[in-house]
Amino acid sequence: MGTTMADRVGLKVLGAIFATVTVAVMLTTGMVVKGYADGAFTLESSAIVRR
Repeated sequence: MGTTMADRVGLKVLGAIFATVTVAVMLTTGMVVKGYADGAFTLESSAIVRR
């Protein structure tokens, strides 16, 4: 009885999907961090307008 091999084309497609998602998350994280550094976003509760 031989061992079954994984489908290489399927693994390449799956790897490409994971790589795309990883790059998208890294870009989003970088943009959020840059926004906090530039002052576009704030963590302070005093910045919220209360009525």
